[in-house]
Amino acid sequence: MKFRLFTASLPLMLLVLAPLTWSQSAANFSGHWEGVIHVPDKDLEMHVDLAKNEKGEWMGTIDIPPQNLKGFPLSNLAVKENSIAFAMKGVPGEPAFNGKLEGQSISGNFKQGDVSLTFDLKRTGDARFETPAKSTPITKEMEGTWEGALNAGGTTLRLVLKLANQADGAGGTMVSLDQGGAEIPITTITQKDSSLKFEIKTINATYAGELKEGALVGQWTQGPNTFPLTFKHPAQKEEKK
Repeated sequence: MKFRLFTASLPLMLLVLAPLTWSQSAANFSGHWEGVIHVPDKDLEMHVDLAKNEKGEWMGTIDIPPQNLKGFPLSNLAVKENSIAFAMKGVPGEPAFNGKLEGQSISGNFKQGDVSLTFDLKRTGDARFETPAKSTPITKEMEGTWEGALNAGGTTLRLVLKLANQADGAGGTMVSLDQGGAEIPITTITQKDSSLKFEIKTINATYAGELKEGALVGQWTQGPNTFPLTFKHPAQKEEKK
């Protein structure tokens, strides 16, 4: 049986957590964990980071290196004595983990849709969380909802981009409608004159575009691949029909 956590070959995969002050925690589950999901044809490598924030709440992220997924935030994270549970909200099949701590190892069950497997993790050090670079404010013309279609190797992906100014600079999200519809927070947004750039670290992707006649015309880069990508406001699309 060939198993993949995400659809293979599609260029857009799923967040970097909002900036947090992570406290040093003596809790057993705190740390950087490395291990695998035991898949019949080949184990799937994964890394998990767990820690408590300044409010004492458990937070975490997961990396899936073979699928270029980095810093995806864990949801429904619950710790009770030597047991832990967490999920990956918005991913097709609702991946969920349930494990138990024994010494420096966590072992348990993984479920995604109708697939049930096991996983193992070992603590290798302290939790690792990256603080995103600071975003700049954006002009009113850049704010709002944008829609685009990415043609990557013969596969067309419908994308929805949302941008807005916040107290500490611009923020936004990206949604791939054809890949489960999970909202992926944008890590950093910068604007200079009519040029806009943003980065999504979790999927190793960047976009650089220029505002031309109300549309964002630019290029999407993910890993070694670059593709043309134009975003338009939904109202613009309706006017041209």
